[in-house]
Amino acid sequence: MLCSVSVLLLCCADMAALSGSSLECCCTLKNTLKRLLSNTSASPRARTRSEPLYVISLERYGRDADFGVSFPDSISMSESLFDATITDGDCKIRVSLDPAVNRLISVNKLHCGSVVRSVELSRGKDGGSFHVCSLEVDRLSGGDAALRTLSSVNVRSIPWLGTEPSTHPLRARRSSYLPLWNNHDFYGEMWRDTSPSEPDAEDSGDDIYDIGSSVSLAEVRRRFLSGSRRYRGALCVRILHKSRLIYYGKADQKCECPYKAELQVGDGSSTACVVLWNTVCLEWYRILHPGQVVRLRHYRVKESYGSRTGQESEPHIEISLNSRNPTAQITIIPKNQISPDWVLPNLPHSFICRQELPSCPQGHICDLIGVVIFVGRPERVRKKDGQRSEIEEYRWLQLMDRTSDKPIMIKLFSTSQPDIHSRVYPMALVVCTRLKLIRSAVDRATTFEYLTNTSLTQIYCTGTGSHPVMPYRGVRPIRHFLHWLKQVDESVLLERAVIGGYFSYPPLPVSLNSFMENRQGEAGLISGGEMKLECEKLNYREKRQFALQCVVTAACYHHRENSGRTQYSDLPSAPLSPRVPRQRDGSEPHRTPVKRKLFSSTSPRKRLAPPLQPFATEDDTERDFSLFDGAMEFLVGEQDDDSNDDDDEEFSTAPTSPMTSRLGLTRVAIETLPRVFCYERRHVQAVAVGMQVNNFHKLLPQRELESFSPASCYTGYFTLTMRALSDGVMLDALFLPAAPGNLHWMPLPLSHDNSWESILSHGGFSPHAPPPSPADMIATANQLTNQRLVCVLDACALGAEKMELVLNRAFPLRS
Repeated sequence: MLCSVSVLLLCCADMAALSGSSLECCCTLKNTLKRLLSNTSASPRARTRSEPLYVISLERYGRDADFGVSFPDSISMSESLFDATITDGDCKIRVSLDPAVNRLISVNKLHCGSVVRSVELSRGKDGGSFHVCSLEVDRLSGGDAALRTLSSVNVRSIPWLGTEPSTHPLRARRSSYLPLWNNHDFYGEMWRDTSPSEPDAEDSGDDIYDIGSSVSLAEVRRRFLSGSRRYRGALCVRILHKSRLIYYGKADQKCECPYKAELQVGDGSSTACVVLWNTVCLEWYRILHPGQVVRLRHYRVKESYGSRTGQESEPHIEISLNSRNPTAQITIIPKNQISPDWVLPNLPHSFICRQELPSCPQGHICDLIGVVIFVGRPERVRKKDGQRSEIEEYRWLQLMDRTSDKPIMIKLFSTSQPDIHSRVYPMALVVCTRLKLIRSAVDRATTFEYLTNTSLTQIYCTGTGSHPVMPYRGVRPIRHFLHWLKQVDESVLLERAVIGGYFSYPPLPVSLNSFMENRQGEAGLISGGEMKLECEKLNYREKRQFALQCVVTAACYHHRENSGRTQYSDLPSAPLSPRVPRQRDGSEPHRTPVKRKLFSSTSPRKRLAPPLQPFATEDDTERDFSLFDGAMEFLVGEQDDDSNDDDDEEFSTAPTSPMTSRLGLTRVAIETLPRVFCYERRHVQAVAVGMQVNNFHKLLPQRELESFSPASCYTGYFTLTMRALSDGVMLDALFLPAAPGNLHWMPLPLSHDNSWESILSHGGFSPHAPPPSPADMIATANQLTNQRLVCVLDACALGAEKMELVLNRAFPLRS
């Protein structure tokens, strides 16, 4: 690393000699680093002046046991460290960031595309890298300042100052970076997607596909339980299930690659768990899939985790594959080399349909197939694992199948398949395996079901290149689904295709007593001040639910057709809060979707044929899309036209004025509204709806999301200004009532009188009566005068200082 400093010194000196005084005017990074390297003090530092720098990449990794050496003055308790690439437009440099700025990243104030000023740089403790001690995020330049400034520049071709840095983290001994927003996906080029070279058969002395010297799982188990530690012979097994990645890195550990993953495998004699450890995950995790037959050599055997913890009544073994002591050998056996004489188990499956869900018991494990009609925005939730707290990323999916008009609800967390998750769009065909059924009750007679991950869940999807490894082709449920798909009217599904926006499921109970009983150990009622403090702790896209006592002081309704048309009702009982500011004349209303012909009348099936866009980058074959054709490629295995073109479109979030004396937004955020699915620009739309990206080449303009029309399920929204009874904190909450005929925000199947009290406690209008008009709702808002309510609010940190508050339920308090 020291040589890179020398190179950098020479580089700065040479450039200064060649460019003369002009260098002092235009090359901010070179000037600053030149001042830093010429500083002879004990702790040299140099700060940039007024010139802007641009963050073009941001990468995260786990801290290790050397944290105190790298950051002796830090008091941060964060498990994460960050490296960034910054540029002035002429050159770029990779730097580590002080943990003191971690909070700016976790709330998405500092992100890829940010403009930063007053950047204070120092030399790393190793003397060969550079460190940002502090910086200021310039929010006055606008969210798209970096995109505008660097629009004519290929950031990948901007030269590095000195030598090009390595791809490893700068301030911890870790072999790879982590994804920016979760710990379960793989990230970086070091995760191999092709098999390592196979061992030479002549060198190993045997045929790599010959299992004559193999040993069965039952024999290995028998030897282990009898005390033998000699396991001669290879294991030839079929992979039955595959877990998601487990990152177990801790700040007090020095393990460079703290990953493991589990495979459930079987042969003709038994089943067992195979664990991939550390760098074996880097080399093999992306390559191994359920259904494959593999030959394992040089493994270690130990008692299984379930046996060690007493979770299993009988002793079982665990096969460990390590990178050393011994170095495991893994060989994937081609299908044409697999002999029926090996008596390997078939791949297990348990497909169910929507119609069967109500009769399945709580916790039932199943597989399913369906057409996606809704993909929610990515959100995050904090989960506790023992003493450790972790934020996990998830999305809601809705799937349709042949057996019901009601969708299948899936709360999908990471399955360590980021390449597939990022391309799960509406109108795609999805197969999900090893899902767990969760049942929730609204009252004694009304329940709702949804499915969520187990540790072994895998997802396969059309249009992602996953069909070559989708192992369930030909099974009876797949054939039945394919038969239905031949006859489906795609226009009906397309009308329901929605992406992004606020979504809450399952519905909450309709009585206060039932709601409080279902809190399951969560905090009960809190004060407004406590809620504000808790919301300030939320990380980017983290969602949390709060309950507190309030009174409504003002209500207004915002029409979809013109968000400037607002009807107000100030309740006379309490001090009036400031009204929601009206939209300025001439501002752009939310656009209503334009109807157009999507299907060809000449096709035997209704075919989706999106109109051509003059700027489209999709292949011509992709413009003539058919749901059935996509399913055939996916389920039957025909060759598909793989189009992975990355559209260079852009997006952002709408700026809001700082809210110091109250909590919430007085106008709906663009991330809150569900959008009409746009097949032609689906790649761009998915990025616009998704989490903040960490590389400049994926960055979209801030307002890109607004280029997609709000979905038809959105007709407008209420804003309710509420005062917390405990301490007077003012809250601005959105209310999106479920309405009859709304297939996205569906009302509960419980009739009521459509009074304000009933609407708020049910989360929407009665399903068996025409809903009152917004004007009538505002006119009767005085029903809420002096009404004490227990309000259940969904809070989601949308980034920077935008805190979305959505009123989920409000239960009246009886005296």
